[in-house]
Amino acid sequence: MQSVVIHAPNDLRLDDRANAPAPQPGEVRVAISRGGICGSDLHYFHHGGFGATRIKEPMILGHEVSGIVDAVGQGVDGFAAGDRVTVNPSIPCGRCQYCLRDMRNQCEDMRFAGSAMRFPHQQGLFRQGVTVDAAQLVRLSPTTDLSHAAMAEPLAVCLHAVRRAGPLLGKRVLVSGCGPIGCLTVLAAKHVGATEVIATDLGAAPLDIAARIGADRTIDIASAPDQVEALTEGKGTVDVAFDCSGSEAALQTAIRAVRPAGTVVAVGLGPDAALPLSAMVTREITLTGTFRFDSEFGLAAHLIDRGAVDVSPLLTQVMPLREAASAFALASDRSRAMKVQLDFDGG
Repeated sequence: MQSVVIHAPNDLRLDDRANAPAPQPGEVRVAISRGGICGSDLHYFHHGGFGATRIKEPMILGHEVSGIVDAVGQGVDGFAAGDRVTVNPSIPCGRCQYCLRDMRNQCEDMRFAGSAMRFPHQQGLFRQGVTVDAAQLVRLSPTTDLSHAAMAEPLAVCLHAVRRAGPLLGKRVLVSGCGPIGCLTVLAAKHVGATEVIATDLGAAPLDIAARIGADRTIDIASAPDQVEALTEGKGTVDVAFDCSGSEAALQTAIRAVRPAGTVVAVGLGPDAALPLSAMVTREITLTGTFRFDSEFGLAAHLIDRGAVDVSPLLTQVMPLREAASAFALASDRSRAMKVQLDFDGG
C-alpha cells in the first residue's frame, strides 16, 4: 500500500509499505478514505520536526483520518465491514498514574500516530490501510461525509480547550489566531453557549472562515490594531480568551483583554513567553494550558456525525494521494488554504 512518508525536511515521498495486517482479536482493519494535513505534519515537512523533536528515521505522517471498515477481528462488537469510522490517533498506556486518574492525554507512555517523540517513531495514519484496536474507532452514520469526519481530531483538541476554560454560557470570548484550531475553537465556544465570540488574526482570509464558522466579530490585527487594543480598555472587556496563535504578543494581549477573575487558555504552542505577572496577580486572572484531548474525541465525532456542528467551512480542498507534495504545499499557504485533505480512495 502507498503511504505518505517524510524522510528529511522537504523530502516527502509516496512509499510502498506492507499492507495492513489481518486484524487480531479486538482489532479492526480500516481502509483510509480521507486524511487532513495538520500543522504538526507541516512542521515535519518543512523542518523535520519541532522544538527538540526531530525525525531520526522515515516516518509516515498523519493523524486526522476517517475511513471504512475492511475487516473485523474476533471478539469485536459494534463494527462490521462497510461501516464508516473515524480513527482516534491517541494510544494511551492505560496503566500509568495519569491514565488511572482519567487524564489519558497526559499519559506517561503515550503513543500518538505520526509522532517522532518516541524512537522508533510512532508511524502515522496517512496510508491506504491501517489495523488498530477497536477502541480507537468511532462508528459513523452511513451518510456521514468522511471529509467532515476526518476533522474529529482537531475538533476534539478544541473541545478539550473549551472544557479547560470552564462554563462559557453567556460569556464574551476572544479567540486569537484563526488557523484550523482557532476556527474550531470559535465553533466549539459557540456550541457550548458563548454569547459573543471575537476572532483576531493577521490576515483577512482566515478571518473570513472564522466568520463563516460562527465568529460574531472579526478583527484584522494588521489593518485595525486599535480595535484589538480597545478590548483591553479599563480592566478588560472579555470573560475568556483563547490564544491559538502561540505568539507572545497575542498571549500578552489576551491577558490584558480579560476582565478580573477571567480566564486565558493557552492553546497554541510557541516559544516561552514573558508574562505580565502584575496584571495577572492584581486582576486575579487564571492562565491555563490545554493539551490534546481525551474523551472529547468521541464527542467531536458524534457532533459531526449528527450534524450538530458544521465543519465544512474549513475544508479548502481534497486532493488525490498521488498529489501529496502539492497538497502539502497548498496547506502551507495560509492565504489560500485552511484545511487540505488527501483522498486515499482514488490513489
